[in-house]
Amino acid sequence: MLDKAMAVLDCFRPEGGSFRLTELSERADLTKTTAFRLCGELVRLGLLERDAESYRLGGKLFELGSLVPRRQDLREAALPFLQDLFEATHETVHLGVREGHEVVYVERIHGHGALRLPSRIGGRLPLTCTGVGKALLAFSGAELVEEVLDAPLPSLTPHSVTDPERLRTAIEQAQVAGLAYEEEEATPGVSCIAAPVFDGAVAVAALSVAVPRSRFRPAQLAPAVRTAALGLSRALRSGV
Repeated sequence: MLDKAMAVLDCFRPEGGSFRLTELSERADLTKTTAFRLCGELVRLGLLERDAESYRLGGKLFELGSLVPRRQDLREAALPFLQDLFEATHETVHLGVREGHEVVYVERIHGHGALRLPSRIGGRLPLTCTGVGKALLAFSGAELVEEVLDAPLPSLTPHSVTDPERLRTAIEQAQVAGLAYEEEEATPGVSCIAAPVFDGAVAVAALSVAVPRSRFRPAQLAPAVRTAALGLSRALRSGV
């Protein structure tokens, strides 16, 4: 039953939203009777909320997610550096960690411009389509790189890199420069520069600045991104 309950909760990936019982039944590949019973139990436990004829994720999930020690500690350590990066750029900044072949966003501070971005706290995107993801991929070991390159590469926009050799070149360039770039690969009109965060030999996180393509100036943004990533890496190593 836990697997079936998880299948219901997974229906809300990646954007959340609300779904009718019939939609959840179809998405989770469950009978309508089973889905109805599971949704009732999940509502009782606070993991789902019911609004008229639809269901949405419950507040208990947010409460539990915010208590995950590794992410909570990382977020708390990172916030001063993210705030410094925001003050230096006045653009949208992100902090993300890797789970499998995806980046999970732990924190985001909005810039002053109304950027329409697919990233959100707790949301997931492919490693290969984002600056944060590329920075994590470049510094998470050769085995992961080969694993990702051997699989079909996802595409979020016409600019997403779907050629393995082109992606390999981008990863190698990131390894040399210590910075990863994404140009309209996650959403049209937005580019990004990211840097890895270390607490040991491999990246434990990455942070980035997302900027409208029209004012993307990597040479101006790079020093601030590097400084924030290095500062957070030092703080994690020292346990501050």
